Amino acid sequence: MAEPAVTVSALEKRYGDVQALRGVSFTVEPGEIYGLVGPNGAGKTTTLRTLSTLLTVGDGDVTVFGADVEAEPNEVRKRIRYLPEDAGSYDNLSGRQYLEFVADFYDGDPDATVERGVEIADLADRIESKTSEYSKGMTRKLLLASTIMTEPDLAILDEPTSGLDVENARAIRDIIKDFPGANRSVLLSSHNMLEVQYLCDRIGLLNEGEIVAEGPPEEIIERYDAENLEEAFLEAVA
Repeated sequence: MAEPAVTVSALEKRYGDVQALRGVSFTVEPGEIYGLVGPNGAGKTTTLRTLSTLLTVGDGDVTVFGADVEAEPNEVRKRIRYLPEDAGSYDNLSGRQYLEFVADFYDGDPDATVERGVEIADLADRIESKTSEYSKGMTRKLLLASTIMTEPDLAILDEPTSGLDVENARAIRDIIKDFPGANRSVLLSSHNMLEVQYLCDRIGLLNEGEIVAEGPPEEIIERYDAENLEEAFLEAVA
Protein backbone atom coordinates (compact mmCIF):
# COMPACT_ATOMS: atom_id res chain seq x y z
CA MET A 1 0.00 0.00 0.00
CA ALA A 2 1.29 3.49 -0.88
CA GLU A 3 2.20 5.72 2.03
CA PRO A 4 -0.43 8.32 2.93
CA ALA A 5 -0.12 11.78 1.46
CA VAL A 6 -0.85 13.21 4.92
CA THR A 7 -0.73 11.71 8.39
CA VAL A 8 -1.91 13.79 11.33
CA SER A 9 -1.71 12.12 14.73
CA ALA A 10 -3.00 13.60 18.00
CA LEU A 11 -2.37 17.17 16.85
CA GLU A 12 -2.92 19.80 19.51
CA LYS A 13 -2.49 23.55 19.26
CA ARG A 14 -2.97 26.27 21.84
CA TYR A 15 -3.07 30.05 21.52
CA GLY A 16 -2.69 31.40 25.03
CA ASP A 17 -5.75 30.23 26.93
CA VAL A 18 -7.50 29.00 23.79
CA GLN A 19 -7.17 25.32 22.87
CA ALA A 20 -7.55 25.47 19.07
CA LEU A 21 -6.94 21.77 18.33
CA ARG A 22 -7.64 18.86 20.63
CA GLY A 23 -5.98 15.66 19.48
CA VAL A 24 -6.87 15.87 15.77
CA SER A 25 -5.98 12.71 13.82
CA PHE A 26 -6.63 11.79 10.17
CA THR A 27 -4.91 10.63 6.99
CA VAL A 28 -5.20 11.68 3.37
CA GLU A 29 -4.53 8.95 0.81
CA PRO A 30 -2.92 9.39 -2.62
CA GLY A 31 -5.51 10.37 -5.23
CA GLU A 32 -8.06 11.36 -2.59
CA ILE A 33 -10.00 14.55 -1.93
CA TYR A 34 -10.30 14.88 1.85
CA GLY A 35 -12.37 17.60 3.46
CA LEU A 36 -12.22 19.17 6.90
CA VAL A 37 -15.73 20.37 7.55
CA GLY A 38 -17.04 22.54 10.32
CA PRO A 39 -18.15 25.98 11.44
CA ASN A 40 -15.91 29.03 11.68
CA GLY A 41 -13.50 28.66 14.59
CA ALA A 42 -13.57 24.85 14.51
CA GLY A 43 -9.81 24.59 13.82
CA LYS A 44 -9.82 23.99 10.08
CA THR A 45 -7.45 26.80 9.08
CA THR A 46 -5.11 26.09 12.00
CA THR A 47 -4.81 22.49 10.82
CA LEU A 48 -4.14 23.49 7.21
CA ARG A 49 -1.55 26.10 8.17
CA THR A 50 0.25 23.57 10.34
CA LEU A 51 0.37 21.11 7.45
CA SER A 52 1.64 23.88 5.20
CA THR A 53 4.57 24.53 7.62
CA LEU A 54 3.26 28.02 8.41
CA LEU A 55 2.50 27.15 12.04
CA THR A 56 4.51 25.05 14.45
CA VAL A 57 3.14 21.79 15.77
CA GLY A 58 2.09 22.20 19.38
CA ASP A 59 1.82 18.51 20.29
CA GLY A 60 1.40 15.47 18.08
CA ASP A 61 2.91 14.35 14.79
CA VAL A 62 2.27 15.67 11.28
CA THR A 63 3.88 14.23 8.16
CA VAL A 64 3.41 14.89 4.44
CA PHE A 65 4.53 12.02 2.22
CA GLY A 66 6.59 10.75 5.16
CA ALA A 67 8.37 14.07 5.80
CA ASP A 68 7.90 15.64 9.22
CA VAL A 69 6.53 19.19 8.86
CA GLU A 70 8.80 20.53 11.61
CA ALA A 71 11.97 18.49 11.09
CA GLU A 72 11.83 18.54 7.26
CA PRO A 73 9.80 21.61 6.24
CA ASN A 74 11.64 22.12 2.96
CA GLU A 75 10.85 18.55 1.88
CA VAL A 76 7.18 19.19 2.66
CA ARG A 77 7.16 22.48 0.73
CA LYS A 78 8.47 20.72 -2.38
CA ARG A 79 5.39 18.51 -2.47
CA ILE A 80 2.57 20.93 -1.63
CA ARG A 81 0.82 24.13 -2.70
CA TYR A 82 -1.36 26.03 -0.24
CA LEU A 83 -4.18 28.41 -1.18
CA PRO A 84 -5.37 30.47 1.82
CA GLU A 85 -8.94 31.72 2.00
CA ASP A 86 -7.78 35.35 1.99
CA ALA A 87 -5.14 35.04 -0.76
CA GLY A 88 -4.83 37.82 -3.31
CA SER A 89 -2.99 38.55 -6.53
CA TYR A 90 -0.88 41.54 -7.60
CA ASP A 91 -3.18 44.27 -8.91
CA ASN A 92 -0.60 45.71 -11.30
CA LEU A 93 -0.18 42.40 -13.15
CA SER A 94 -2.42 40.84 -15.75
CA GLY A 95 -3.75 37.35 -15.10
CA ARG A 96 -1.17 35.86 -17.45
CA GLN A 97 1.65 37.87 -15.88
CA TYR A 98 0.63 36.63 -12.46
CA LEU A 99 0.77 33.03 -13.65
CA GLU A 100 4.19 33.71 -15.16
CA PHE A 101 5.35 35.20 -11.86
CA VAL A 102 4.28 32.08 -9.97
CA ALA A 103 5.67 29.66 -12.58
CA ASP A 104 9.15 31.19 -12.28
CA PHE A 105 9.42 29.84 -8.73
CA TYR A 106 9.13 26.22 -9.85
CA ASP A 107 11.19 23.73 -11.83
CA GLY A 108 10.12 22.56 -15.25
CA ASP A 109 8.99 24.34 -18.38
CA PRO A 110 7.52 27.70 -17.27
CA ASP A 111 5.80 28.32 -20.61
CA ALA A 112 3.99 24.98 -20.46
CA THR A 113 3.10 25.61 -16.81
CA VAL A 114 1.62 29.01 -17.62
CA GLU A 115 -0.41 27.64 -20.53
CA ARG A 116 -1.76 24.96 -18.22
CA GLY A 117 -2.70 27.69 -15.76
CA VAL A 118 -4.41 29.72 -18.47
CA GLU A 119 -6.45 26.68 -19.47
CA ILE A 120 -7.42 25.90 -15.87
CA ALA A 121 -8.41 29.50 -15.08
CA ASP A 122 -10.61 29.61 -18.19
CA LEU A 123 -10.85 33.41 -18.23
CA ALA A 124 -10.78 33.76 -22.03
CA ASP A 125 -9.51 37.19 -23.14
CA ARG A 126 -9.67 38.52 -19.58
CA ILE A 127 -6.47 36.62 -18.78
CA GLU A 128 -4.72 39.61 -20.39
CA SER A 129 -6.53 42.14 -18.16
CA LYS A 130 -5.09 43.48 -14.93
CA THR A 131 -6.24 41.49 -11.91
CA SER A 132 -7.39 44.76 -10.30
CA GLU A 133 -10.26 44.61 -12.82
CA TYR A 134 -11.29 41.06 -11.85
CA SER A 135 -14.38 40.06 -9.91
CA LYS A 136 -13.91 37.95 -6.80
CA GLY A 137 -14.87 34.84 -8.75
CA MET A 138 -12.36 35.56 -11.51
CA THR A 139 -9.62 36.20 -8.97
CA ARG A 140 -10.37 32.96 -7.17
CA LYS A 141 -10.23 30.98 -10.42
CA LEU A 142 -6.87 32.57 -11.24
CA LEU A 143 -5.48 31.81 -7.80
CA LEU A 144 -6.67 28.20 -7.92
CA ALA A 145 -5.11 27.83 -11.37
CA SER A 146 -1.81 29.22 -10.04
CA THR A 147 -1.99 26.69 -7.20
CA ILE A 148 -2.52 23.53 -9.23
CA MET A 149 -0.85 24.39 -12.56
CA THR A 150 2.47 23.25 -11.07
CA GLU A 151 0.82 19.85 -10.39
CA PRO A 152 1.77 19.55 -6.71
CA ASP A 153 1.46 16.17 -5.04
CA LEU A 154 -0.85 17.78 -2.48
CA ALA A 155 -3.04 20.84 -2.97
CA ILE A 156 -4.18 22.38 0.32
CA LEU A 157 -7.21 24.63 -0.20
CA ASP A 158 -8.77 26.74 2.56
CA GLU A 159 -12.46 27.51 1.88
CA PRO A 160 -11.90 27.50 -1.91
CA THR A 161 -15.37 28.81 -2.82
CA SER A 162 -15.99 31.16 0.11
CA GLY A 163 -18.03 34.19 -0.89
CA LEU A 164 -18.50 33.15 -4.52
CA ASP A 165 -21.73 33.15 -6.48
CA VAL A 166 -23.27 29.88 -7.62
CA GLU A 167 -21.73 29.93 -11.10
CA ASN A 168 -18.17 30.63 -9.97
CA ALA A 169 -18.42 28.23 -7.03
CA ARG A 170 -19.47 25.47 -9.40
CA ALA A 171 -16.56 26.26 -11.74
CA ILE A 172 -14.11 26.08 -8.82
CA ARG A 173 -15.56 22.77 -7.65
CA ASP A 174 -15.22 21.29 -11.13
CA ILE A 175 -11.55 22.32 -11.28
CA ILE A 176 -10.87 20.72 -7.90
CA LYS A 177 -12.76 17.56 -8.81
CA ASP A 178 -10.62 17.08 -11.93
CA PHE A 179 -7.26 17.63 -10.20
CA PRO A 180 -6.47 14.45 -8.21
CA GLY A 181 -4.61 11.61 -9.90
CA ALA A 182 -2.82 8.46 -8.82
CA ASN A 183 -0.19 10.54 -7.02
CA ARG A 184 -2.02 13.83 -6.46
CA SER A 185 -4.31 14.58 -3.54
CA VAL A 186 -6.40 17.46 -2.26
CA LEU A 187 -6.98 18.51 1.34
CA LEU A 188 -9.59 21.24 1.65
CA SER A 189 -11.57 22.97 4.33
CA SER A 190 -15.14 24.16 4.04
CA HIS A 191 -18.19 25.04 6.09
CA ASN A 192 -20.39 24.24 3.07
CA MET A 193 -21.77 20.78 3.77
CA LEU A 194 -23.34 20.31 0.33
CA GLU A 195 -20.07 21.25 -1.33
CA VAL A 196 -17.97 18.68 0.50
CA GLN A 197 -20.66 16.04 0.03
CA TYR A 198 -20.19 16.52 -3.72
CA LEU A 199 -16.41 16.95 -3.76
CA CYS A 200 -14.87 14.74 -1.12
CA ASP A 201 -14.07 11.03 -0.98
CA ARG A 202 -13.79 11.26 2.81
CA ILE A 203 -14.35 14.00 5.35
CA GLY A 204 -13.60 14.80 8.96
CA LEU A 205 -16.31 16.72 10.82
CA LEU A 206 -14.42 19.20 12.98
CA ASN A 207 -15.99 20.94 15.94
CA GLU A 208 -14.24 22.96 18.65
CA GLY A 209 -10.86 21.53 17.69
CA GLU A 210 -11.94 17.87 17.60
CA ILE A 211 -12.91 15.50 14.82
CA VAL A 212 -16.30 14.22 15.89
CA ALA A 213 -16.92 11.93 12.91
CA GLU A 214 -14.95 10.74 9.89
CA GLY A 215 -15.59 8.75 6.75
CA PRO A 216 -17.18 9.00 3.29
CA PRO A 217 -19.99 11.58 3.35
CA GLU A 218 -22.73 9.10 2.52
CA GLU A 219 -21.57 6.73 5.28
CA ILE A 220 -21.67 9.54 7.85
CA ILE A 221 -25.17 10.50 6.73
CA GLU A 222 -26.28 6.88 7.09
CA ARG A 223 -24.51 6.49 10.44
CA TYR A 224 -26.58 9.28 11.96
CA ASP A 225 -29.76 8.35 10.08
CA ALA A 226 -29.75 11.87 8.65
CA GLU A 227 -31.18 13.34 5.46
CA ASN A 228 -28.00 15.24 4.62
CA LEU A 229 -24.53 16.04 5.91
CA GLU A 230 -25.61 19.20 7.71
CA GLU A 231 -28.14 17.23 9.74
CA ALA A 232 -25.52 14.53 10.43
CA PHE A 233 -23.12 17.19 11.74
CA LEU A 234 -25.72 18.55 14.12
CA GLU A 235 -26.37 15.03 15.38
CA ALA A 236 -22.65 14.37 15.81
CA VAL A 237 -22.11 17.46 17.99
CA ALA A 238 -25.34 17.15 19.97
